[in-house]
Amino acid sequence: MTFTTRPVIQGTNGMVTSTHYQATIEGLRILQEGGNVFDAGATMWFCLSLLKPHLIGVAGESPILIYHNDEEKVVSVNGQGPAPIGATIDWFKEQGYPMIPEDGFTPACVPGAFDAWLTVLEEYGSMSLDRVLDPAIRIASDGFPMFPTLAAFLGRLQPKYLDEWPTSASIYLPGGKAPVVGQILNNPDWARTFKNVRKTYLSAAKTGRDAGIDAVRNYFYNGPIAHAMVKFMQDFKCKDVYGKEHHGLLTLDDMSGYRATFEKSVYVDYDGVDVHKCGPWTQGPVFLQQLRILERYDLQSMGHNSAMYLHTLMETAKLAFADREHYYADPEFEDVPLDWLLSKEYAAERAKLIEPEASKLHRPGGVEPVMLAESGQKPWFEGDTVHLEAVDKYGNMISATPSGGWLRTSPLIPGLGFPTNTRAQFLHLDPNHVEALKPGKRPSTTLTPSLVTKDGAPYMVFGTPGGDKQDQWTLQFFLNYKLFDMNVQEALDAPTVHTSHFPASFWPHPVRPLEVSIEPRIPMGVVEELGRRGHKMKISKPWSHGRCLAIRYNPVTGLMSGGASPRTGEPYALGW
Repeated sequence: MTFTTRPVIQGTNGMVTSTHYQATIEGLRILQEGGNVFDAGATMWFCLSLLKPHLIGVAGESPILIYHNDEEKVVSVNGQGPAPIGATIDWFKEQGYPMIPEDGFTPACVPGAFDAWLTVLEEYGSMSLDRVLDPAIRIASDGFPMFPTLAAFLGRLQPKYLDEWPTSASIYLPGGKAPVVGQILNNPDWARTFKNVRKTYLSAAKTGRDAGIDAVRNYFYNGPIAHAMVKFMQDFKCKDVYGKEHHGLLTLDDMSGYRATFEKSVYVDYDGVDVHKCGPWTQGPVFLQQLRILERYDLQSMGHNSAMYLHTLMETAKLAFADREHYYADPEFEDVPLDWLLSKEYAAERAKLIEPEASKLHRPGGVEPVMLAESGQKPWFEGDTVHLEAVDKYGNMISATPSGGWLRTSPLIPGLGFPTNTRAQFLHLDPNHVEALKPGKRPSTTLTPSLVTKDGAPYMVFGTPGGDKQDQWTLQFFLNYKLFDMNVQEALDAPTVHTSHFPASFWPHPVRPLEVSIEPRIPMGVVEELGRRGHKMKISKPWSHGRCLAIRYNPVTGLMSGGASPRTGEPYALGW
């Protein structure tokens, strides 16, 4: 039997995964107490915003995919908030910005994730919101043990916190120093904030659960939380990466008009299953475009992680991501030709472009190709996030990749215990770019959960953190499982590659033509052959590509099989 870093977790009652084991435990408890996967998902999200505050906050954003067994359909939840009405290209150019910065207050969008999870609970949840909130409030009050990746992260932020962001230092630098591994860290401001949210819910829920959720929504988007956020951004000038200091552009009017929305998922059929993603306000359709091209190849005969196989994957990714850069945007503002991009006919034309040598070109469909130049910009941190999933014995499934509201890019709001988000950095100041900044426009995001059905029945959920790399790493996991007869954990453990050939989503949008990063467990002979084909090979650190999670559900036997990548050490799957 092939060695795996962790066992395949199996069960028939319920299963959850997340990128921190403590959040996974709390999600499992919800299922064991009789809650459903939607209650479990929201519980894990609240917990992760405390356990992984460098990767996610409650003022961030969240795309969510849902399979509801009673409805027998997949639904997408759009939890991406829009840019403020006052955010315009002219404003940024008048202030001398070459790009929208990655940090400070000016890239703040309306927080979308909070209402996205309220909307899920309102429509599909079964437990009271106070029960869903309790574990996170307990973590905020009592604290959690510091783990290596967060400790190192806070160590890098210590100078900035001490010099510029006292509100962040007051919580995350206890005693004026970054916490060490094993030290217990709490967040009393966050605990007070959400104890008040819980009180608001319990008071209004006397007339019904929906009334309680509506009251909490109002408390966040129209009440004390919104007022505290906007007041801080109006009172305090925050320095950004360009050395400029500005107040925020977000107003109470921007906050009060926001609601998350349900949408149809986007999907394609592949090898007997339907793979569902969120729409082109995420990068999710990139995954589907890659499948459409790859279904034209006999990948199994190439051999798993052979040079030919990996070359084909990388060239396919370059074509799909070129289309992302040229076409994907908020579909309420831009015409995204998704039917054409996901058609078999278009994929056939794209597949003809893949040759034995690595292409140096950037080739969106329907336009002239261009030669990409190395940007030379290498930020020390490229955006990252978390992922969570849950499946129950009835076949209900949820997959979500929440993000935003990071500790690194804006200071904590006084008294609230969390920062705002900076997602508008994904928008551009070039009016001809499909992602050109427009007031009220939602920036596209790299966040991209996955959900698979077979003959209309639930089959699998999976996803990973990792910015632009998400739909490359998860594609390799999916092909490992579907084509190469690996079990869930084998497919998660297998080494991966990714390309950075296209413009990155995060500031400063660096371009690294032909660059391919590869985990060192792939044989050196394969690395050398890819180099001979023209790829610029970069050996990554061992076990460094993503933190992919997955749960496979068999609707005939009721068996669930879950797993978590061991990368970084904190992700876990649990079930019974």
